[in-house]
Amino acid sequence: MVARSIRRTGEAAEPAAGKRSRGLDEEDRVRRSTAMSALAVTVVAAGAMVALANSGSAAPSTAVQSSVQSSALSGNWYGAAPYVMPLDNTPPDLSQVMAATGQKSFELAFVLDGGGCSAAWDGTAAVSSDTTVTNVINGVRASGGDVSVSFGGFGGTKLGQTCGSAAATAAAEQAVINKYSLKAIDLDLEEPEYENTTAINNEIGAAQILQRNNAGLYISITTAGTAAGTGFFGQNVLNTAKADGFTPNNFSIMPFDGGFSGASSQISALNAFHGLLMNTFGWSSATAFQHEGFSGMNGRTDSAEYFYQSDFQTVLSFAQSVGLGRFTFWSVNRDRECNPPDNNGSLSSECSSVTQNPWDFTAYTVAFAKSAPVTEPTPSPTPTPTPTSTGPTATPVTNPDVTAR
Repeated sequence: MVARSIRRTGEAAEPAAGKRSRGLDEEDRVRRSTAMSALAVTVVAAGAMVALANSGSAAPSTAVQSSVQSSALSGNWYGAAPYVMPLDNTPPDLSQVMAATGQKSFELAFVLDGGGCSAAWDGTAAVSSDTTVTNVINGVRASGGDVSVSFGGFGGTKLGQTCGSAAATAAAEQAVINKYSLKAIDLDLEEPEYENTTAINNEIGAAQILQRNNAGLYISITTAGTAAGTGFFGQNVLNTAKADGFTPNNFSIMPFDGGFSGASSQISALNAFHGLLMNTFGWSSATAFQHEGFSGMNGRTDSAEYFYQSDFQTVLSFAQSVGLGRFTFWSVNRDRECNPPDNNGSLSSECSSVTQNPWDFTAYTVAFAKSAPVTEPTPSPTPTPTPTSTGPTATPVTNPDVTAR
C-alpha cells in the first residue's frame, strides 16, 4: 500500500530514505477486505474521463456528497492536520481525538487510482460510491472540524501515472473535491510516481488547474526528505512547479527513514531544504520558511529510528521560531501506546512502539496550529474504538513496506 521512500539519484535505489510506509500486513488486508465488502467499487468510464480531460475541469459530481458541509478552517489548521488512514490500521474515533486534544483537522490518506483514471481509497474502494469515509468526514465536521485528503503515498498506482494528462488528472481529483466538499488537499509524491517525469508533470499541472478552479483551495505538496533536504526526484518536483509557475501553500519533506537520529538531524534537513526552496524559486528566507513544511513520524520508524515526544517538541519549537508553514506527522492511527509499550522492538501500523499517552503526538500539531505551547491531551477512557482496555496489541510488522506514512 503506501509509504514514502526516496532515491537520491536517477539510478540505483538507496535504502528506503524518507519512507512513510502506508502499507498493510496480511491481517490488515483481511480487515480492510472485510470492511470494504459493503462498498461498491465503481470504475469511471474512460469516455467520460476523456471528456473531462479535454475541458481542463471537472463536471459536478453526481454521487452523494458529504451531508455535513464545512466552513473552511484557517490555513494554520490545514497545515497542522495529522495523517490518518480512515479505512485501515484500526482507525480511531476522530471525534474522541478532537475532544481530547482540541485538534480540528485531519489529513485522510490515501486516494490512488482505482482503474481507468478513477479515484479510489487505497486503490480499491471507489470514491464515487463511498459512504464509510463520508461518515468519518461528517463526524469531524459535526464536531467543528474539517479534513484534507491526500492523494498518493508510497507504492500503489497513482492518478498521475494512469491519467493521460494534467487535465485528466485534475478531473479525477476534482471529483474527490466535489464528493467531499473539500477545502484542502495534499499531493504525497513518492515512489514510484515521482520517478516518472510524465506523472509528476500531470500531478503538478493538475494541482495548478485545481488551484485555479477552486478559489481558496489549500494545497500541500509532500515528498521525501534526506540530509540534503530532498533528493534528485524531490528536486525535480520543485523544478516542475517552478517551470509551471505553480506555488502551493507549502512543500513538505519527511525527514525519517533516511539515517536520521533525533530532532537535530531533522532540523538540519529542514534547513537544507529551506536553502533548496530559496535557490529554486528565488524566495527570501522568510518566504521560503512560510512555504516549507515538516512531516514526521512518531515513535519507531520503518528503519528503526525513534522519535519521541521530546523530538517533536524540539522540531515544533524550531518550526514556530522560523514561521514554518506546516507541521504534521504519520499517523494518528499510531498515536497510542502498544501493548507492551515497546511492542517488543517491532514496528506497528496501529501504535507507536514508545511509551506514551493516547494522542500525545497529535497535541504537538494542535500547538502548531494555535502558535501556543503544547497542552497535554485530556485522558480518554477508550483510546481506540476497539474493545481493548489498554492499548492495541499490535501485530509486529515484518514487511518494511507496511506501516507509517
